[in-house]
Amino acid sequence: MWLLHCRKPGPVDEHTSGPPVSAELIHPDIRTQMSITIPGNLRAGPFTLRFDCGGLRYIKWGEHEVIRRIYFAVRDRNWGTIPFEISDFESEISEADFSIRYNCNFRMKEIYFFSRMEITGDSDGSIRISFEGEARSTFLRNRIGLCVLHPIRECAGAKARATYATGITAEITFPRSIASEQPVRGFYDLAGLAHEVEPGVWAELQFEGDLFEMEDQRNWIDASFKTYGTPLRLPFPMEIKAGTRLRQEVRLRLLDQRPNPRMKSVLKQSKGATETVTVRFVGDRTKIPSIGLGASLESDVPDELSIQRLLALKLSHVRVDVRASDAKSSVLLTEQSSDAAILGHVIELAVHLDNFDDWESPAAFLDALGDQLRNLQTPLARILVFGPEMVHSSSEQGLVLARKHLGALGVPIGGGSNADLYQLNLRLPSASADFICWSMNPQVHAFDNCSIAETPEAAAQQVLSVRTSFPDKPLVVSPVTLKPRFNAVATGPERDILKGELPPQVDPRQVSLFAAAWTVAMLKALAGSGANSVTFFETIGWCGVMEAISGSILPEKYPSIPGAVFPVYHVLADVGEFAGGEVLSTESSDPLTIVSLLMQSGKRRRLILANLSNQTRVARIQNLEGFMQARIMDESNARVAMTSPEEFRRSSISFQRTELALGPHAIATLDFKEI
Repeated sequence: MWLLHCRKPGPVDEHTSGPPVSAELIHPDIRTQMSITIPGNLRAGPFTLRFDCGGLRYIKWGEHEVIRRIYFAVRDRNWGTIPFEISDFESEISEADFSIRYNCNFRMKEIYFFSRMEITGDSDGSIRISFEGEARSTFLRNRIGLCVLHPIRECAGAKARATYATGITAEITFPRSIASEQPVRGFYDLAGLAHEVEPGVWAELQFEGDLFEMEDQRNWIDASFKTYGTPLRLPFPMEIKAGTRLRQEVRLRLLDQRPNPRMKSVLKQSKGATETVTVRFVGDRTKIPSIGLGASLESDVPDELSIQRLLALKLSHVRVDVRASDAKSSVLLTEQSSDAAILGHVIELAVHLDNFDDWESPAAFLDALGDQLRNLQTPLARILVFGPEMVHSSSEQGLVLARKHLGALGVPIGGGSNADLYQLNLRLPSASADFICWSMNPQVHAFDNCSIAETPEAAAQQVLSVRTSFPDKPLVVSPVTLKPRFNAVATGPERDILKGELPPQVDPRQVSLFAAAWTVAMLKALAGSGANSVTFFETIGWCGVMEAISGSILPEKYPSIPGAVFPVYHVLADVGEFAGGEVLSTESSDPLTIVSLLMQSGKRRRLILANLSNQTRVARIQNLEGFMQARIMDESNARVAMTSPEEFRRSSISFQRTELALGPHAIATLDFKEI
């Protein structure tokens, strides 16, 4: 048995503060919450699991993932997650059980909530996580309590048993398709919830301290169902007064109802994880979607070198947003049209009818917009229409107006949501839309690298879900960003940005290898599921694929290199060289660690491998032969790749092996001999 005691309050993870560029590229895990991570797996009888980010993650029974995560969260009036710091950390760990205790202090502006956490795992296979907390200030909150995440791969369509607060039990099923209703039908007022892991084996949860219910987090590309306390039917935001005390507890146990339990063999299977991940060719083919970038709002007109580098990406389009509420939209459209002409791009135009009290004004706005587009002779890929009834979504009236006043331009006019799939599901566009659109980002609910790495699986399920509702419509994902661009569910005004603070839509990981690896995973997911067009990030600046020559205005918070490209630039360049080609399906034995993207155009084939983890992993390639050249981007050469991208892209090594070691967040581009 070993014990860990940490009495010093405040951050103890060396990567939680703003690191220099080199460290940011290697260890880019930006956490708004203090984290102590215990290395390796913990064990609670037949379960293996990890302690990370102040909670439990990847609770497994043998090869079966039973629970993805259990954690504690404080959500403010706008559903923002309040950061916390851990102090007085203690743990006792043996080979069959563990006990962990620590304090959490949640603080942000007027919010201060304290909790004492206790987590135990026993050798009989029972796990308990509880907190006793106290509000130490008076503030408005939407939710305070424990959350349980259920993995979608194992739980979608799984049999379940609900125990309601009334004592009644019912046989229910996890939804297979993405559920639009929140909470999910049948998963409400829960005192307990069990699901079938395999025939005869059930994982049972019991809840205390609140009524629990479940939402389908695939609506926000979280790869989980979330069971949480405080039902949404209750009023929110709710004031919690200083001195108010709360307590909750969640218990997990395994119910093995088979005639001859195979517990010992399962225990044996769960030992000895390997660092080698197998990647193999499956055989299905899908078309590579049209890929574009958002227009930058943070940078001046690009310099000649930046223009040449953007041209090298072979983009399909650039997205430009015009808002009726913004008097400068006309000027912006003129500027962006000029930039698009220089780059040879067509424009994906997002029109926001967001500032009208009657129907005459939007008609006049659209008439003026149509005249401007004709005068500019701006080539358009499509027009996305949002509002006016719902600012972040399309309405039938808005689509009719747009078609009347912009239809003569002869380009597709479609709609959906400028926010997440959840908003799209709240109000599906009509059949008159020429295409369906919505956006994606991985940080609505969680912010650590592990959680972000999980999201591409749910992104693919979103595309498949929308395809079910609109089988004959092109599907446009626009845009994909690393953080939310705005808060679509805010119940009050957003707080002011303090001096020296990054805007809420900016993530320093934009410049990191991790962001590039995640983009590989998203490209694989969206292409493989059949998306027709995808818009990523922006061209230049904080949310872009390269930095402006003027550099970051907050280098201590956003450690970029003036005039350099970001690692994600090389991912898009590698894919851009295969524009119009196909993605050939591959599968990984551990897709949360190594992701693979195999492309073909004519006689050329290229395989991109990306390591989503912060540990070195070995990729073993099966049933794929004929490699000739490899180019690897990792911590050893990332700076060269960023500052001298042309030189980096000309470099390669001869490669004919079937195994390749990838460092933390490394990306390998393997080219085959022509077929």
